[in-house]
Amino acid sequence: MQETSSTTDLNQDPPSGLHRIVIVGGGAGGLELATRLGDTLGKRGKASVTLIEKARTHFWKPHLHEIAAGSMDLGTYETNYLAQSHWHGFRYRIGEMIGLDRARREVHVAPFIDEDGDQVTPQRVFGYDTLVISIGSLTNDFGTPGVKDNAISLETPVQAARFHRRLVNACIRAHAQHDPLRPEQLKVAIIGAGATGVELAAELHKTTRSLVSYGLDRIDPEKDIKIILIEAADRILPALPPRLSEGASGLLRGLDVQVRTSARVAEVLPSGVLLAGGEVIPAELVVWAAGVKAPEFLKDIDGLETNRINQLVVKPTLQTTRDDSIFAIGDCAACPWVGQEGKLVPPRAQAAHQQASHLLKQIKNRIAGQEVKEWRYRDFGSLVSLGKYSTVGNLMGNLVGGNLWLDGHFARMMYLSLYKMHELALHGFWKVSLDTAARLITRRTEPHVKLH
Repeated sequence: MQETSSTTDLNQDPPSGLHRIVIVGGGAGGLELATRLGDTLGKRGKASVTLIEKARTHFWKPHLHEIAAGSMDLGTYETNYLAQSHWHGFRYRIGEMIGLDRARREVHVAPFIDEDGDQVTPQRVFGYDTLVISIGSLTNDFGTPGVKDNAISLETPVQAARFHRRLVNACIRAHAQHDPLRPEQLKVAIIGAGATGVELAAELHKTTRSLVSYGLDRIDPEKDIKIILIEAADRILPALPPRLSEGASGLLRGLDVQVRTSARVAEVLPSGVLLAGGEVIPAELVVWAAGVKAPEFLKDIDGLETNRINQLVVKPTLQTTRDDSIFAIGDCAACPWVGQEGKLVPPRAQAAHQQASHLLKQIKNRIAGQEVKEWRYRDFGSLVSLGKYSTVGNLMGNLVGGNLWLDGHFARMMYLSLYKMHELALHGFWKVSLDTAARLITRRTEPHVKLH
């Protein structure tokens, strides 16, 4: 890898002549790909593998709602990029991609500034022979007023942890005050009833009750704590089959979660949500979980084709339409669903996992001068967790040869297995087994909800 900056460190350069693979983004697909390429090519000196990522640690995004609710400890489940790169034969370089020079085959990375405002690394340039962009997605607020100032999105572990701190503080504040609760106090409005919003609503029902049981006895969770789920479509989980939506709706009603469908948000206020019809829903905490888009800087970056939500348009081979040296995977890629005319592959963790496995083989073919083959998405269905209460979902296609509807304990086990597959891809059998055992042991000696 050729790396240049205002202060060039020649010790970071690999031996000349090695094929330079640069992966931008350390999410589910990007880190799996970097790990497996490092194991098979990097360690053997067959290629230089570099992962560029602006965060220091990796966390599986489908679990962010558990960090927000306080049912999962971030420190226990995150993966340190620097340690992972050391163990698996690739280079980790901290920073955020800000530009691309396709003619020179270079990725431009912004200076990294730490929490104290100090510059850790300068602006840098990384050369590549094969580039994989896997930077995920952001929530799409559709320009709704007040979202940036008055709502929290669950895009990163930092945001999820911030929401949880505010939730704990809200409960402590309500317990300590002598005045009656204000209309918005201890009310949480979740805007967007996709998988994230639905899972967060169910998880919050459980964890808020655990939280107040630790001595906050002036709060009656059944009367004082209210969770409102707001969705613009006519049903929750609108991207999934209606049967899943009906099952999840019934479970949420049983948890006393208020579900408002066909409700378009006009503005997020400091103390609530204004609907398009003029109704105000009081809420002390507002989570925006509606819509997705790729980061803004990708839009038409150095002439690459993008769509209206900034995703890079790719061919079935996962190569971008205007540059065969650049691939895109995960939520930032608009990938055609082969066999489903006119459809794009949905932004799911299972898609990113499959794409990473496919690219592992195809990048090796590319280095060997062989043809890069098309990728076909295999839809194994959808699973939505409602915490300890239930999991609903369906298994489809290649897995069962049809459509099998699931709920209850078995569906919960299938949901947990998705994360175990991700862990196995990163760490292997023995480390995952030991870590799982350690978590089960320590779980018995700790509070069942994070209290800070």
